[in-house]
Amino acid sequence: MVSHSGLITVMQRAARKAAPRLRRDFGEVEQLQVSRKGPADFVSMADQQAEQTVAEELRHARPDWSLSLEEGGAIEGNPLKPRWIVDPIDGTSNFLHGIPHFAISIAVQEPRPGGQGWGEISQALVYNPITDESFWAEKGRGAWLNERRLRVSARRDLSEALIATGIPYKAHGDLPRFSGILDAVSPEVAGIRRFGSAALDLAWVAAGRFDGFWEEDLQFWDIAAGILLVREAGGFVSDFRGSEAGLANGQVLAANDQLHSKLHKLVAGALRK
Repeated sequence: MVSHSGLITVMQRAARKAAPRLRRDFGEVEQLQVSRKGPADFVSMADQQAEQTVAEELRHARPDWSLSLEEGGAIEGNPLKPRWIVDPIDGTSNFLHGIPHFAISIAVQEPRPGGQGWGEISQALVYNPITDESFWAEKGRGAWLNERRLRVSARRDLSEALIATGIPYKAHGDLPRFSGILDAVSPEVAGIRRFGSAALDLAWVAAGRFDGFWEEDLQFWDIAAGILLVREAGGFVSDFRGSEAGLANGQVLAANDQLHSKLHKLVAGALRK
């Protein structure tokens, strides 16, 4: 057994407690696809119930910590203590359409000295309830998939790299801007994938399944856990300018050390045109 801190145990327990209901709801969604009303309202309820289950478990374990919840907003705690960052279903559209590729994402963010805002992510969990894959990481202690240590891929050439991304959709994102980046990246790589869950995309970069990932217009709860997973698996994560400090702007560019600079050069060059 791989040893990890009690916090990872708490996070895994919370995710696994919400998982059976999500799996059951997922089965219901598949049936709802044929109904005229459609499953949108049902999925919203599933989202809220999963978040409530996770939040209750986390609050029970650390009652004085703050929470940042996708659905429920901010719950204030002791500003000198860490906070939980929770996305109960990352990949909601997949869930909505009966596609078994979504995850519960939980991260721990440390307070800055004196409680002056929030600093680094110290623990992370991305859990897929359908596959029972638990991707987790602790700062300075590596990234893991269940009991197996993770490393980013060792590929050095973009021509061999499989890159993941997110595509703008109705009322979200800048499609012409995205198209410019896609036109720059596509001819240089082995393939591009869009699977619909930024949390799992980053976890898969950490696991070496994807060689890189770029997306923007993301929320912090989408990427907080995934960023630590990639870094603890030996990868690099920045925004499109190459800055680690700018991740709060919702941009993510992730890859191994060899591919990150090459991918960044393509993205940055496309944005200068």
